Amino acid sequence: MSLKQNSTHRETIFSQEVVTRFELYNSLFLTLPFYQVKDTGILLPFFSSHCEKGVAQLKSPTEIIESFFEEHVPGVDEREQINRLFRFIQYIERQVVLFDAIEDSSFSKLSRTDDSGTLQGLLQQISADDEMREKISEKLKNFSIRLVLTAHPTQFYPSTVLTIMTDLIEALKTNDINTVNLLLHQLGKTPFFNKTSPTPVDEAISLIWFLEHVFYYALAGIQTRLNEEFDLRDVASQIFELGFWPGGDRDGNPNVRTNSTRTVAATLRQIIFRCYYRDYRILKRRITFRGIEEPMNKLGDMLYINAFNPQPEAGDLQVEMIELLQGIKDILAKDHDHIFVDLIDDLILKIKLYGCYFAALDIRQDSRVLRSVFRYGLQQPELNHGLSADMFESLSEDDKLKAISFNEVDYPCTEENIENIDPMINDTLCTIRLMHQIQQQNGEKASHRFIISNCQEASDILLLMNLFLWCGWKKNNLTIDFMPLFETVHDLKNAAGVMEKLYSHPVYKAHLQKRGNRQMIMLGFSDSTKDGGYLMANWSIYQAKVELTAITKKYNIELAFFDGRGGPPARGGGKTHRFYAAMGKEIANDHIQLTIQGQTVSSQYGSIETAKYNIEQLVNAGVTSALHPHHRDLLDVNHKALITTMADESFEKFIALRKHPLFTEYLENLSPLKLLSNINISSRPTKRNAGAPLKLEDLRAISFVTSWSQLKQNVPGYYGVGSAVKKAKDAGKWQNVVELYRSSGFFKTMIDNCMMSMSKTDFRITAHLQHDEQYGEFWKLLHDEYILTKSLLLELTANQELMQEYPVEKRSIAMRERIILPLVVVQHYALKQLKTTQDKELKSAYSKLVIRTVYGIVNAGRNLA
Repeated sequence: MSLKQNSTHRETIFSQEVVTRFELYNSLFLTLPFYQVKDTGILLPFFSSHCEKGVAQLKSPTEIIESFFEEHVPGVDEREQINRLFRFIQYIERQVVLFDAIEDSSFSKLSRTDDSGTLQGLLQQISADDEMREKISEKLKNFSIRLVLTAHPTQFYPSTVLTIMTDLIEALKTNDINTVNLLLHQLGKTPFFNKTSPTPVDEAISLIWFLEHVFYYALAGIQTRLNEEFDLRDVASQIFELGFWPGGDRDGNPNVRTNSTRTVAATLRQIIFRCYYRDYRILKRRITFRGIEEPMNKLGDMLYINAFNPQPEAGDLQVEMIELLQGIKDILAKDHDHIFVDLIDDLILKIKLYGCYFAALDIRQDSRVLRSVFRYGLQQPELNHGLSADMFESLSEDDKLKAISFNEVDYPCTEENIENIDPMINDTLCTIRLMHQIQQQNGEKASHRFIISNCQEASDILLLMNLFLWCGWKKNNLTIDFMPLFETVHDLKNAAGVMEKLYSHPVYKAHLQKRGNRQMIMLGFSDSTKDGGYLMANWSIYQAKVELTAITKKYNIELAFFDGRGGPPARGGGKTHRFYAAMGKEIANDHIQLTIQGQTVSSQYGSIETAKYNIEQLVNAGVTSALHPHHRDLLDVNHKALITTMADESFEKFIALRKHPLFTEYLENLSPLKLLSNINISSRPTKRNAGAPLKLEDLRAISFVTSWSQLKQNVPGYYGVGSAVKKAKDAGKWQNVVELYRSSGFFKTMIDNCMMSMSKTDFRITAHLQHDEQYGEFWKLLHDEYILTKSLLLELTANQELMQEYPVEKRSIAMRERIILPLVVVQHYALKQLKTTQDKELKSAYSKLVIRTVYGIVNAGRNLA
C-alpha cells in the first residue's frame, strides 16, 4: 500500500471509528439530564451553531453571546445568563472527555494501519537481514531512553475523571452501550476541578498512578520483546529508565520542601513494591511445587512488608530480590521442566528496571538560589577557609573556579525553621543531605541527579558540588550527576565554553571519571522559545548540541542530552520522535532523555497501548542510524548558513514584538493570564517572584504559551517564521529553502510542528480587535505575520492546507477545535464583562467563568500548554 493509499485508509477508519461514533454517543450524552437547567443539552447544539456562525461573520464574543440569549432564551437576567453559560461549559468539558475516549478506544485500529516507527515495523524491515539485525543489536547495547514525568501544571483531569475515562475507553472498544450510558451519567455528575490547590505530594501521587498502571507494564513489555529479538538478556546496561520531578523540582516552587522530597521518595518505593507484590501473587498461584516453599515465602514476606508496612531502615533490596528469584528459577529448571520460568523472568526484568525506587527522583533548583546558599556558606567560619562572600563575588569567573576550595565539612542542618536563615537556603542544605539518605534506602539510582536551572557559568556547577561536600558528602563517594540546564538563547550559545571549563577543571574531571566519564546536559525548549521565538529556539538548541557534542568528544566523555520538552510545539513538543530520528552524526544521540508533562502524559501515555506505541517511536528514532547507515541527515555549510540567516531574522522579529509597549499588556488584559493562578491544578505559582509586578522574564513558559493558546493566536509557535522565510525568498534563496525542507528531517519536523501550532490558531475569534482603538494595530501585527507564515509554508510544502500530510491528525484537531469553540467565545465574553461590570458578585462569577473555560480548551488541545 502506498503512503497516499495508507493515509486515505487511515482517514476512512477515523471517520468510521471516531467521527461517526462521537456523533452517535454525543447525541445520547446530550439527552442526559445532569443539571438544574434540564434543557441545557437541548440548547447546546443551538449555542454551538450560533457561535460558529458568529465567528464566521467576525462578530465579537459579546455580540455572539448577547444575540444568542435574545433569540433562544429571551427575558433572562444577567445572573441567569451566567448560570446557563456555566451549564454549557459543564457539558462541553464532558464532550471533550467523550471525544478523547472514543479516539483512544480506536487507537489500535488506527495505529494498525501505520507500523512506521513501531517495534513491529522495525522487525519487519530487518526480518530477512541478519547483518542489519546484528547492527541494531550492537546499537541497543549502548542506547537508552529516560522518560521523566514532571510536575508542570497542565494536567487538568483529576484522578476520578481519568479512572472514568479508562473504563469508558474499554466499554467503547466493544460498543457496550449500557455501560457507556452509565459511565456518561457518572461523568456528568463527577467534578472536573479541585476546590483547593494540590500539594507537591498530591501532584506526585497523581502522576505515580501512570507509573503504576501504565509505565510498569509498558516498559517491561517492550524490554522483553527487545531482549528476545536482539539477545540483550545479559547486557549490563538497561535501555529504559524513568525519572520523576514532583517533590524534587523546587525551581521557583516555594511549596516544595525537604519533607515533600522525603515523602515522595518513600511513596515511590512503596508503590513499586506493591506492583511487585501483585506479580508475586500471580507467581504464588502458579508455583506450587515442593522445594521452593522457603525462597517463595521469604520473597513474599519481603515484598509484603515493603508494600504495606514499610520500614525506613529496610535499605536497597534489589540484589537480594533478584537472587531469591534466580534461585527459584534454578530449581524450576532443574526439577520442574522449566515450567513458569517466564513468569520469574518477567519479575526479574521489572526489578532490574525499577529497583526499589521505581523512578529516579531528580532535584532541580535555580542557579541564583544556589549562589545565595553558597554565599551563606562563605559567611560561616567553619566553611569559608578565609574566603568571604564579597571577595568571592568580586572575582572573575576564572578566578572563582580557582577559589572554590572543595573542602569536606559535615555542616549541621535541621529542617525546622531557623531564625536568620532563609528557608530556601536551609531547604537546599537539608535536601542535599536527604539525597544521601534516599540513596541508602532506595538505591543509588533513586536520587542521583541535581539539575541547575538558569545555568550560566561553570562556577554554578562547581559551587553546587562544593555544597555537597559541606553537607557530609565525600569526594571519593560523591554518587551524584551534576546537570547544567541551559535555557536562554544567550546561555545556549555559551554552553560549550562553560562545559569546556568544567571538563578541564581537575576536581570536576576526577569526579567525572568516578561517574564513568558520562555527562548529562539539559537543554530547555520552553524558555528559549519565550526568549527568542520558535525558529531561533530550535536552531539555538541544535547548534548548542553540535558544539557540546564536539567539545565533549574532545575530552573523551560520553554525552547524554536531556531535553526539557513541553506539550505544544512551541515548547519542544509535537512530533518529538521525528527530531531524534533526524539527528545527524554531529549530535550525540545514543541516549534519549526527555520530559513528559501535563496533557502529554494522559494523551500519549494514558494507556499501556498508547504508551507502548509512543515509546517504540522513540526506540525506532534512536536506532535509525544503525538501520540506515548511509542516511546522513547532516546539514552542510550552506544549509547551516541558510538556517542561521532565517533564525536571525526570526529572532529580530520576535524581539521587536517582545519590546512592543503593548506586548505584556495585551497578554494580561485579553487573555486569562492573570487568572491562571486561581486554577487549582498545581502547587507551583504561575510566575517566579509571585508577589512582584509581572515581568516577562519571571513569567513561566507554560503560562506564557497557555495564554497565547487561549487567545487562539499561538504566537510562540509561529511568530517570525514567515518573515524569516520571506527574507530568504527575497534574497533568491527560495529553491534552497525548498531543498532544505525536502532533505533535512530536522528542518521538515520543525516546519511541520509549526504548522501544527497554526492549525490550532483562529484569528476570527479576536477579529473584532482590529478596530479596537488601543489594541487594533498590535492585533494586525500578529495577524499579518500569521497570514504571511501560513501562505509561505503552504507554498514551501506544496500543500493546499495546513497539516495536509497528516490528514487524521488534522481531522482530529478540527473536531476538537469545533467542540471547544463555544468555550473560547465564552471566555472572551467573560473577560470583557469582567472589565466593565462594577458588581462584586458578578465580577466573581465572570472570573470563575473564565477559569472554567481554560480547562476544556487545554484538555481538547492535548498539547496546548
